[in-house]
Amino acid sequence: MKVKAYAAKNEKGMLEPYEYELGEIGPDDVDIEIENCGLCYSDVHYIDNDFSNNEYPFVPGHEVIGKITAIGSQVKDRHVGQRVGVGFQAGYCKTCECCYNGDHNLCDDRVGVFVGRNGGFADKIRVQDLSAIPIPDALDPRTAGPLMCGGITVFNPFVQYAVKPTDNVCIFGIGGLGHMAIKFANAWGCEVTAITGSESKVEEAKSYGAHKVVIASDIDAIKKLKKSFDYLFFTGHAFEGKWGLFMNTLKPKGRLHFLGLLPEPLNITMFHMLRGQNSVSASPVGGPEAMKKMVEFCARHKIIPEVEFFKMSEINEAIAHLKSGKARYRIVLEN
Repeated sequence: MKVKAYAAKNEKGMLEPYEYELGEIGPDDVDIEIENCGLCYSDVHYIDNDFSNNEYPFVPGHEVIGKITAIGSQVKDRHVGQRVGVGFQAGYCKTCECCYNGDHNLCDDRVGVFVGRNGGFADKIRVQDLSAIPIPDALDPRTAGPLMCGGITVFNPFVQYAVKPTDNVCIFGIGGLGHMAIKFANAWGCEVTAITGSESKVEEAKSYGAHKVVIASDIDAIKKLKKSFDYLFFTGHAFEGKWGLFMNTLKPKGRLHFLGLLPEPLNITMFHMLRGQNSVSASPVGGPEAMKKMVEFCARHKIIPEVEFFKMSEINEAIAHLKSGKARYRIVLEN
């Protein structure tokens, strides 16, 4: 089967039309005809080879929505015609301790959807059955793509750490991840505070469900938040600040949890953690069961990402728009 895709032929290259053949389908694989695919900044990092481990030609794309067109001989719980979503991971060993415990996303042998294989900026994709997450009928397939990576990234810690509706949650950063985190926390029943570096986003954050919004540069306002939060979720990718100041906003046994990549080491002392028995942690995307719970939660609470649409053929324009920082807040490429 021939696949029509868009690939970068070299590091930092523009994406060009590219075709390749899919071989015979594996016993636990499914083939998906792609309706749309989200554009995430992780795609840009890999196009530009920021992690120095990429191979070219490279087909990005890891926020896929589409319908199954074929299933392998051992697939029992997916069917042809079913609408599914695919995120950052395309398969797992299914036999390790992590997989048996439901933590497939931590499997040592997990397969990235575009790492050593071709991703979702295409008309078709093949993944393991577990990685094809059924999309509820109540969820709009046009806007569901960004949930498959950005959405599960911020939803996963709510499940992993058993966040309670009575908890006070702070979302640091209002962007592609942060705006969804605010929506999740509000629907979860939490008291939600947002911290943003931009005054222009204050009313926007409130419209997503933040009960209070604080400007990150307002040191006095941050100090007044002392011992306010059970969880502080950091969703940014860069921040030059005094982490001790934000550690002080945690309640005893509170947690500072990172959902974005920081280029520099954290400047957090043991004293900041020890005095309140506080924790510092991070997490990647979630496994199949967490993703299933997330899409059902979104359907129930009518949670959708804020999305801008481009045609798949406009991929280079979409990437330029994302790099400009003007995207509000996720981009979806439609076939």
